[in-house]
Amino acid sequence: MKVLINCEYSGIVREAFRRAGHDAWSCDLLPTEIPGQHILGDAIEAMQSRRWDMMIAHPPCTYLSCSGLHWNKRRPDRAFQTEAAIAFATLMLNAPIAHIALENPIGCLSTRIRKPDQIIQPYQFGEDASKATCLWLKNLPPLREGKYIQPRMVCTSCKGVSPYKAASKDGCDHCGAEPGLLRPRWANQTDSGQNKLGPSPTRAKDRAKTYAGIAAAMAEQWGNQAGYPACEKVTG
Repeated sequence: MKVLINCEYSGIVREAFRRAGHDAWSCDLLPTEIPGQHILGDAIEAMQSRRWDMMIAHPPCTYLSCSGLHWNKRRPDRAFQTEAAIAFATLMLNAPIAHIALENPIGCLSTRIRKPDQIIQPYQFGEDASKATCLWLKNLPPLREGKYIQPRMVCTSCKGVSPYKAASKDGCDHCGAEPGLLRPRWANQTDSGQNKLGPSPTRAKDRAKTYAGIAAAMAEQWGNQAGYPACEKVTG
């Protein structure tokens, strides 16, 4: 298949489809971090530049996610940018491409476009991380979960940390608090539930990257949706 990974600079999803034997290209205004087939330029132009069998789109979430929307009332210019971001995402989801997956964090697309077809977590696909990701799908099935990664359990009473199996059944190993007072936390989270990535010039870019386990599931499960037979893996 000819697959466009739109608004991707990391190359992670592109390379997953390449390894599965597809002619996959990423596109972004930024250069690709992994050398490979990359269109450096406008996402809409790339979408219209050739016939694609599938598109995985990652529209920027700065003005769409719940974590950023609360600023809109304080800064009217952001509300305008949110409307532009919604129009951009809508254009990609309605593109004349047979198979489309659009991903974004939980935010206003759920009410302004429609509810997502699926919400996934990296820990459902072999990654020790929590990051709720919404998927809007066109002619694609929901992703099947893979290897589940168990969290550590943090007690809201004594702040103690317990293993998942013991804590989920018996409660806190440290103070005996009941299981309902324990909260699951994965490796990318602090015990309070915040993301461990501190403020930095690259924080938004780093958080936006697709986890390799999810990318692999996309390539493996969606790779034959256009009716193409299984093909040899690409090397080099």
